[in-house]
Amino acid sequence: MKKPRSIAFQGAHGAYSDMACRAVYPGLETVPCNSFDEAFAAVNEGRADLAMIPVDNTIAGRVADVHHLMPEGELFIIGEHFQLINHMLLGVKGAKIEDLKYVHSHVHALPQCRKYLSSLDVKPRIHADTAGAAQEIAERQDKAHGAIASTLAAEIYGLDILATEIEDRSYNTTRFLILAPEPIVPDTDAGKPVITSLFFQVRNIPAALYKALGGFATNGLSLTKLESYVDETFSAATFYCDIEGHAESRAFKLALEELGFYAKDVRFLGTYPAHEFRSRNRKDPTEL
Repeated sequence: MKKPRSIAFQGAHGAYSDMACRAVYPGLETVPCNSFDEAFAAVNEGRADLAMIPVDNTIAGRVADVHHLMPEGELFIIGEHFQLINHMLLGVKGAKIEDLKYVHSHVHALPQCRKYLSSLDVKPRIHADTAGAAQEIAERQDKAHGAIASTLAAEIYGLDILATEIEDRSYNTTRFLILAPEPIVPDTDAGKPVITSLFFQVRNIPAALYKALGGFATNGLSLTKLESYVDETFSAATFYCDIEGHAESRAFKLALEELGFYAKDVRFLGTYPAHEFRSRNRKDPTEL
């Protein structure tokens, strides 16, 4: 793979996905996209070299749209990143909290700050992303309108930070996947933990999932994530899973061989380094 020069993300400049891009790849151009579909397309069409896509949040749960795009996106996972999300209440220059009547933000960000917002006499307004909300109130220049967004958004759009870290839970963290047109598989002898991600569909036989996963258990491989998705007829289930193990290891190959007896349409999504967030023994879950 050529040296990347740009990375796509969903949202406007200043979104948390933009922050994640800059944290992992500080030297790359960040390419804003209106939707996850557009971010996938930007890489497939060569308008960006990589994509940074959120998949899970400790409060809001999984980002469902992304997992439905992954099997058809023709991209591979080459890394993961865990980003601590600190929400800020933003307003136009000179605004005060008591001036606010409306607070704009993403559909996931608003409920993450439910307790704080309930203490204010404001009405929520939903946006496609947090940075877009910040951009809109900057353009309005109306003290009655505020936004929940990042410090980066405040800096980019010239807004005041009226309150900091207003999320209901201090360990609000989002997991991002880094996607590329081709897989980049670490060496098996690198000595560092890796994650392998797969999609597969179980065969329509009794206890198919139990039997399909048995090979991972008997070969000492732990699953860190398993999610199911039904088809349009509700008769077959597709599963996404993250496994602690290298796809080229003997244990993984044996597990995959057993998986093949009870599953079909197995698709390799990537083997990539496990983020250090996974292995830290944290007494304080806010520590990254």
